[in-house]
Amino acid sequence: MRRRRLLALGAAALAAPRITLAQSRPIRVVVPFAPGGQSDTVMRLLQPKMSEFLGTSMIIENRPGGGGAVGAGVVAASPADGTTLYFDSFGFVVQPLIQRGLPFDYATAFAPVAQVVAAPYVLVVKKDFAATDLAGFIAEVKRQGAVPYGSPGIGTVGHLAGALLANRAGITLEHLPYRGGAEAARDVAAGNLDSAIGSVNSLKPVIDAGRGRAIALTSGDRRGPLAASVPTIAENGFPGFDLTSWNGIFAPAATPPAMIARFEAAAAHATSDATTRERLAASGNDPVTGSAADFAAVLERDGAMVRRLVAETGMRLEG
Repeated sequence: MRRRRLLALGAAALAAPRITLAQSRPIRVVVPFAPGGQSDTVMRLLQPKMSEFLGTSMIIENRPGGGGAVGAGVVAASPADGTTLYFDSFGFVVQPLIQRGLPFDYATAFAPVAQVVAAPYVLVVKKDFAATDLAGFIAEVKRQGAVPYGSPGIGTVGHLAGALLANRAGITLEHLPYRGGAEAARDVAAGNLDSAIGSVNSLKPVIDAGRGRAIALTSGDRRGPLAASVPTIAENGFPGFDLTSWNGIFAPAATPPAMIARFEAAAAHATSDATTRERLAASGNDPVTGSAADFAAVLERDGAMVRRLVAETGMRLEG
């Protein structure tokens, strides 16, 4: 099935018109998170092959802040002329439930281009925390009464997964939002933070260095390529527990369909390249090659899931 999809996308790429972008200017890709984190890492791995396909340079611009809203606002206000793209994560479907009074609407300001990776998240504890598995973690939280956990920010998969686990296990987990997964990872490594739920990409260096211990993945019954020995929360007595992040490309909503198709084809060119796929997998990501329509369906599905989760847990999506 994947082979057929790649062939179809390859044919679409060849058929897509060779659009000349405005004055052949570089394409700015706004990443709404700090350098070195999950989203920044993935976009920089895609950049060479996408640039190759498009025949122009791509400049990554990091605009962190507001859980992604700062960068999103930059792109929403940009001309829809094919010179600006937006690269976001799962938080894209959560921000409309958090932010108030924004000068743009997430639902109408952007056009989905392509999902490029699925990113499993992992629950990690500091090296001297008194637990080696999920059952032990839950027991220790109950013994202490409450335990803090860090996440890449409010409304991220890490935040949502912690709230859902606390609700399902009947424990108290205190959420500490960080500006990105790398910052939470540093505090776990230093022993200043008991636990964190973040992307495998962000937390794997801490685990590999022996400064933290992987407890469980949030990704349903699917174990990631770098964490095959780590069980999932669903496998540990919580069936149906499935929160997997992703990264994807968006364009301003009024971008012409032919340009959207061209960017979709460029993303497919990158995610179907063997070397790029290996590098994405090595950073803890599962490469995804799909269409803009596929990505739109993911956005609709995950948005509905988040609304159900908020209703089920009563979690607060604000600082």
